[in-house]
Amino acid sequence: MSDNSAHPGQPPRARSWPRLALVLAAAGSLVVGTMIAFTPNASAGTTLGASAAEKGRYFGTAVAANKLSDSTYVGILNREFNSVTAENEMKWDATEPSQNQFNYANADRIVNSARANGQQVRGHALAWHSQQPGWAQNMSGTALRNAMLNHVTQVATYYRGKISAWDVVNEAFADGGGGGRRDSNLQRTGNDWIEAAFRAARTADPGAKLCYNDYNTDGQNAKSNAVYAMVQDFKARGVPIDCVGFQSHFNAQSPVPNDYQANLQRFANLGVDVQITELDIEGSGTTQANNFGRVVQACLAITRCTGITVWGIRDTDSWRASGTPLLFDGSGNKKAAYTSTLNALNSGGNPITTPPTPPTTTPPPPTTTPPPGGAGCSASVSLNSWTGGFVATIRVTAGSSGTNGWTVTTTLPAGATVTNTWNATASGNSGNVQFRNVSYNGRLTAGQTTEFGFQGTGSATGMTPSCTAS
Repeated sequence: MSDNSAHPGQPPRARSWPRLALVLAAAGSLVVGTMIAFTPNASAGTTLGASAAEKGRYFGTAVAANKLSDSTYVGILNREFNSVTAENEMKWDATEPSQNQFNYANADRIVNSARANGQQVRGHALAWHSQQPGWAQNMSGTALRNAMLNHVTQVATYYRGKISAWDVVNEAFADGGGGGRRDSNLQRTGNDWIEAAFRAARTADPGAKLCYNDYNTDGQNAKSNAVYAMVQDFKARGVPIDCVGFQSHFNAQSPVPNDYQANLQRFANLGVDVQITELDIEGSGTTQANNFGRVVQACLAITRCTGITVWGIRDTDSWRASGTPLLFDGSGNKKAAYTSTLNALNSGGNPITTPPTPPTTTPPPPTTTPPPGGAGCSASVSLNSWTGGFVATIRVTAGSSGTNGWTVTTTLPAGATVTNTWNATASGNSGNVQFRNVSYNGRLTAGQTTEFGFQGTGSATGMTPSCTAS
């Protein structure tokens, strides 16, 4: 961040990360005690951006407009990176400080500098619960929804053709074991707000990749499973989403997870690009260098991992500067982490000392239960299951009379629990559970279909839903 105190996706008071150097992790982690040996190929790039470009990828950094007068900063920026992301200058409070009065001056400085130097630009971020202007913080309901959609439309339209990818929605899922949505003023406008933002962004800037971006989703956990379920649902229903961003902020208390590559791969298997969007790794020396190398190597191993962005240039530019988490020291000198990163890029996917955990978590192809009969409506379920959890997608089909509303009832097997629901309202979370339509998908004409979904723990094999029309 520009003030070196706040997380790029969190206000200063919302999340505090320990500022400790990385240490060797416990047995089973990805950290090893000696430098990983990479063998650069014959056409090895001499800078991060050039090497990444040889692999068809980008290597970028977050940029603060107020540092563009710093010659050391700009020298490294233009030499090493082929992609930039504005740290704060494209966020809601910066671009629309007063309602319907837009200010792009600082964002334009970054965009114009990048384009003059042949660098692509990632847009960050159109809709987010944090760093909202005061006028938006005081809104709710339909007024806030309309203001958010207007903001997405205006900013994406202004930069149409200049942005390679937009972080359309940032950090919409909660931390903790539940895997649910974050409670925010935007979430309280309706569970479909993320979908609405993506649809507005596609209309405004059809050429840009549209991404969902979040933190603490780097390995498989309840939060990443919830994001996975949303992306899977979006892809199934044709909601425009092209990529998922993984912030990848690591330290000794939150190290590179063993299943990092496998987790990225399972998202790529959904048919979206994956991008490492805000990478920084606290520490120094060999340990830090090894971890940067491993992250790069994981990306190179995945065809749809299209690029990496580090969140800042020099350690002193970082939002957690005391943890020295970047590739250049405060004077602009290359660190061991820089060398490891460049060597990893140049290795072109060569094996590393400790292979990542095999991707065992990719869900199997869905199994479909035929819909039962019924004059009013019918329901069918498709399951994607993994050990300990599942995502159920239920399709509701209106009968010959159509529906003004519908209720789907299903009995979950013993031990199964609903943890997250979208496009419906659930009553109960285990045993006999009812799902009712929400405001926008209850009225169906004869033969028309709609879908809703839910994520759960346990197993849902054998679940048979029934539908009642109203």
